[in-house]
Amino acid sequence: MSVREFEGLVALVTGGASGIGAATASLLMARGAQVAVLDRDVTGAPVNTYAVPCDVSDAAAVDAAVAAVVDRFGSLDIVINNAGISAVGDVSANDDAEWQHVLDVNVIGMARIARAALPHLRASEHAAIVNTCSAVAFVGVRNRALYAASKGAVEGLTMAMAADHVREGIRVNAVAPGTASTPWVDRLLADSASPDEMRAALNDRQPLGRMVTAEEVAHAIAHLASPLSASTTGIVLRVDAGMTTLRI
Repeated sequence: MSVREFEGLVALVTGGASGIGAATASLLMARGAQVAVLDRDVTGAPVNTYAVPCDVSDAAAVDAAVAAVVDRFGSLDIVINNAGISAVGDVSANDDAEWQHVLDVNVIGMARIARAALPHLRASEHAAIVNTCSAVAFVGVRNRALYAASKGAVEGLTMAMAADHVREGIRVNAVAPGTASTPWVDRLLADSASPDEMRAALNDRQPLGRMVTAEEVAHAIAHLASPLSASTTGIVLRVDAGMTTLRI
């Protein structure tokens, strides 16, 4: 069944040139949206999206990129805050500079995008923001201290933004993927001494027995962003193959 509920709407997807972001941009476009992709490297941006190079840790670049999207399409209705970076190690493994960098991208980057987008979202009848959180915000996973801290902050930021802007008609939600089969995981596996063994371990960590796919997360994001979900705000939808709730 063809669903075109985003017809006439403009969506912006950060980190949209690969993985979950690219899958989301493609899905929103297939369902009728005009889609802008913001990424540091837009080489992999889906065909027919408006690709804008942007580093979300650069406030001036964010403001210019959002302005360029609105100038191109005339409006902005949906923001998908997906850009993010990972970090590996326990609490002692990352120095102050890396802590600052990861939090700057994963948390403050979302705030920068939202801040630039808010004046335009306030003018939309179908305004929505969806942030990418993570299962590690809810369950302890070894060697993810910095990354988990950043995603815990994303959960808190999502709830606060939802409360701040609900009376303005701007819905704010988040998705929390489990371990997802993305280019980042592929690179992690490639650097591993035993890629097959590590892949099996990542699959086994999910009660469903496999990693989440980018397309599955994209469908959850589209659900939260959709005008058909007009009464859904202030939730974190876990797309984690049971990672945070099931023990089998």
